[in-house]
Amino acid sequence: MYVVRNTFIAKPGNATKLAKLFCRVFAGKGNYRVLTDFVSEFNTVVLESTHASLAEYEQTMEEYARGELGLSPELAEEMKAYTSLWKTGRREVLKVMEA
Repeated sequence: MYVVRNTFIAKPGNATKLAKLFCRVFAGKGNYRVLTDFVSEFNTVVLESTHASLAEYEQTMEEYARGELGLSPELAEEMKAYTSLWKTGRREVLKVMEA
């Protein structure tokens, strides 16, 4: 099992917009969750997902690149501009250790 954590530092005034956009895009997809800063760097938005394998994650990324997220046309159009909401970010891929 792998956890993928995409951490975004939103532009001032855009953290809530970015978080709500991610919530709409990934609603109903049980392996995703959206987190915002409580005690952290200001304007932090985290999109976290879990994947059974790296191959599964890679397939998901390929589907995303092809625009195959199953979004409404309006939401797909809104996602095209999501990069305007944040100024920097990073991705972590973490392996879940079993006890």
